[in-house]
Amino acid sequence: MPKKAQPGSIFAPRSGWRARLAPVLMVLAAACEERDRLTFPDPGDGIGPVTTIDQPDGADTTLDADAEFFVQGRTIDRDGVDTVYFFVIGGNQSFPPYRPSPPSDTVPFGVPISTSGRSGQTMLVQIHGVDTRGNQGGVSTRRIIVR
Repeated sequence: MPKKAQPGSIFAPRSGWRARLAPVLMVLAAACEERDRLTFPDPGDGIGPVTTIDQPDGADTTLDADAEFFVQGRTIDRDGVDTVYFFVIGGNQSFPPYRPSPPSDTVPFGVPISTSGRSGQTMLVQIHGVDTRGNQGGVSTRRIIVR
């Protein structure tokens, strides 16, 4: 004759809440093996892009009126540059933001600045970038004096 199971052993008959809990635990254990692991995105560096103006290389540039001139440089961010903004103060010129597609770590730019009819005026060119995480970088500035 077989021996009876002792109370508390794994062979003891289950009743009540324990009997209902066992199938639930087995389902949960099986589900854990099949589901994907949680992943968390890289928080980035929290710093906005660095914009450098390569041309002109000095803070101030003097040009003759009616000359066409390009402000050239690049915006760099390891999280990816989302948008580069261009502002010309005092030159009655505007440029739409540049959005590289897809976002890139380094975005070169060239902005044409017209000096036509601007003799004796001073223009301030400001450029900055925003990375893919929404961090705004510092503004790079050049002053253009038209003679």
